[in-house]
Amino acid sequence: MSDRIVIVGRRGRMGAMLLERLGVAGCAVTGVDQPLEEAEVAEACRGAALVLLCVPAAVLERVAARITPHMGSDAVLADITSVKVRPMEVMEHVWPGPVVGTHPLFGPCPAPDMELPVAVTPGARAGESDIAFVERMFARMGCRTFLSTAALHDEAMAAIQGLNFISSVAYFATFAGREDLLPFITPSFRRRQEAARKLLTEDAELFEGLVEANPFSQDAVRRFRRFLSLAAAGDVSLLADRARWWWKEPG
Repeated sequence: MSDRIVIVGRRGRMGAMLLERLGVAGCAVTGVDQPLEEAEVAEACRGAALVLLCVPAAVLERVAARITPHMGSDAVLADITSVKVRPMEVMEHVWPGPVVGTHPLFGPCPAPDMELPVAVTPGARAGESDIAFVERMFARMGCRTFLSTAALHDEAMAAIQGLNFISSVAYFATFAGREDLLPFITPSFRRRQEAARKLLTEDAELFEGLVEANPFSQDAVRRFRRFLSLAAAGDVSLLADRARWWWKEPG
């Protein structure tokens, strides 16, 4: 088997970016996209070492079912979805070979000086060589990989990605429509407003889907609600002391 990589979803924003970066890095890479014609998929997957699904979690099972019949038995099936528990279950159900989940923790247009971390969640049938192949692929693009379980990944994403979205939605929805408040807007509010602009005006549908697909989302919301209850009880100083953990000095 060759070291060839197949990107499924090559016209999507992440798929197109990874296809380009892998090509620049000198990898043998090809891509397919909708409508996933059988002949095209079969030709692309013939002899491929790794098939990387760059499609939304909502269609992952359907796409994987179209792709896997054309993969060689030793090929690695991988994905880049922002949730891992359910996608890993889906991939391991439809593919009897090695499965390695991944999540690039950056968007399709990273800044030149941006760190490019990638979470890697190996499946039960993935061997050391399968995991190493996936990690080398990302390393050749300048990424830094680290291993995780699917459950820890999703718990982390519920806290860092999902709750950030939910709390921003709730914050800006609380007094939406109050035109009489606009003269009182401060620079700190404008900074938060600008930080949330893309999240709520361009990416809301994406994040709504991620929150729904993540099994830890509601746990994160319930935890946040408990801390809001402390604020409502007047324990703001206690919360502020705890929150400053994020700016503590190392060591």
